[in-house]
Amino acid sequence: MTSELPDIIYRRARPDDSTRIIDFQLQMARETENLELDRHILAGGVAAVFEQPELGTYYVAEYSGEPAGSLLVTREWSDWRNAFVWWIQSVYVVPEMRGRGIYRGLYQHIRQLADRDPAAAGIRLYVDNRNTAAREVYRRLGMNGDHYRVFEWLKE
Repeated sequence: MTSELPDIIYRRARPDDSTRIIDFQLQMARETENLELDRHILAGGVAAVFEQPELGTYYVAEYSGEPAGSLLVTREWSDWRNAFVWWIQSVYVVPEMRGRGIYRGLYQHIRQLADRDPAAAGIRLYVDNRNTAAREVYRRLGMNGDHYRVFEWLKE
């Protein structure tokens, strides 16, 4: 593991980050689930987030003027908490920047935003069971994976 980088900027993504976010998601799907996403469909999905902010918000970690990682935050209403649960999705850090605290910084940035937002109840994420490296990172950041198991049905 290499050292953390003090000059990372954590910020809300802008529409001009879309191409990098699309590239990140294509690579993430290959790496984590051995999936080839349709670039055209993915580009429409990324554009929709920028066009309809209620769908979610992308955040990037910028190093030397370039995105080095990104994630998407979506919000789910919790009647139990009378507040929104923020879901972290679509996490990606470029390979040469891994192990330098990029995701930790993104997570801490999101956590601070959630802490200051009275309408936020907390943060959740899901991870592929086979992605042991990511699971360990999330545990080290104090996230607990013992509470829920996600079940899904997706159209093929």
